[in-house]
Amino acid sequence: MDKRAEMKLAYKNRPKHMGIFQIRNRVNGKVLLGSSLNLDGMLNRFQMMTQYDWGWKGNSRLDAEMKAYGPENFEIEILDRLKPNEDPLYDYREDLKALEELWLEKLQPYDERGYHKRKP
Repeated sequence: MDKRAEMKLAYKNRPKHMGIFQIRNRVNGKVLLGSSLNLDGMLNRFQMMTQYDWGWKGNSRLDAEMKAYGPENFEIEILDRLKPNEDPLYDYREDLKALEELWLEKLQPYDERGYHKRKP
């Protein structure tokens, strides 16, 4: 196997960073909390959406404010990361869901504080 093929394989097999992120509106302080099995991909998505002024699909209130205030007034921050499990088949989705619930309880990003809807 040549060096380039080895590097590609190593990149594909590296552990992905997983965890909790927040998108914060710098104008009014509102936040959107989220979790991702691929934080690097989420950071790239955010960069592309703000760079090309695509807005934020999936949350109409955040999307509307991103269009109103401009994408330059929003930032993304990683709040928490999951440590990789030694089992390569381990499913992290439940761990991420529980961690996200903890952060939702801690930050309370509802009403004037954020873009989340309260659960009934």
